[in-house]
Amino acid sequence: MDRFADRVVLLTGAASGIGRATAERLASEGASLAITDVNAEGLEETAATCRGLGAAVLSMVGDVGDEDSVKDTVGSAVSEFGGLDVLVNVAGILQFKDLRTTTLEDWERILRVNLTGTFLMCREALPHLLDRSGNIVNTASTAALAGHPWTVSYSASKGGVFALTQTLAVEFGKQGIRCNSVAPGSILTPIQQAFDLPEGADAKLVYRIMALDQQRGPETVASAIAFLASDDAAHVNGTCLKVDGGTLA
Repeated sequence: MDRFADRVVLLTGAASGIGRATAERLASEGASLAITDVNAEGLEETAATCRGLGAAVLSMVGDVGDEDSVKDTVGSAVSEFGGLDVLVNVAGILQFKDLRTTTLEDWERILRVNLTGTFLMCREALPHLLDRSGNIVNTASTAALAGHPWTVSYSASKGGVFALTQTLAVEFGKQGIRCNSVAPGSILTPIQQAFDLPEGADAKLVYRIMALDQQRGPETVASAIAFLASDDAAHVNGTCLKVDGGTLA
C-alpha cells in the first residue's frame, strides 16, 4: 500500500516504541517524514531505518514541551517539505507512583510533555494542516478512559489529550480537519518497561489485559495510527480508537 504517497507527516516521539513503529509503518506506505524526539541517538536510528524503506526523512532533536522548540520543529518541517498533511503526536512520559508521594514537580513534568506538548504541536501545525485539509492523530491511553492505579499524573495528562482531541475535531471539522486519537493499553514499549510499580502494588490491577489477550508490540498501535491518518478513515473524526486487546470492553 502507498496510502501516504505525496503526503508529509510530522511525528513526535519517534526515537523508540510506538513512535518508531509508526514512523516505520508510514515510511513503508510512502510518506515523507519529519520526525522529532529528545533522544538524538534513537531518533537517528529511526531515521536510518525509514530512509532504508525509501522515505525522505527530516530528523530534528526537539522538546515538545518547549514552545520555541515546537515552533522551530514545525517551521523546519514546512520549510523542508513545503507543507504538512498529517500530525501524529506520540511523545510522552510515564510514571507509576502513589498519589501520596507524587510531587508537584512530577505532576508538572508529565503534564508538560504529554498534554502541553500535544497542545503546542497541534496549535503550531494547524494552520499548515488547514492549507491541505490534513488531519491529526493524538496518543491518549486507556488510562484516560478508566481508572488506572498509580498513574495519577499520567492519567490526568492523557485524559486531557482525549478532551483536546474531541474539541479540535468539533472546532475544525467544518474547515476540513479531522482529529482522532488512539488509546493504547498494555503495549510492550520502553516507556512502560522502564518503570517499577510502587512497593506493595498489585500488578494484576495494572495488567488487566492478561485476562483476555496478551501484551503486544508497538506495531499494533502503529497500524491503528496509520489507518486513522489515511484516507481510509475519511469519515472518522473525533474517535478514540482503543488498541488494548479488550481491556476496557
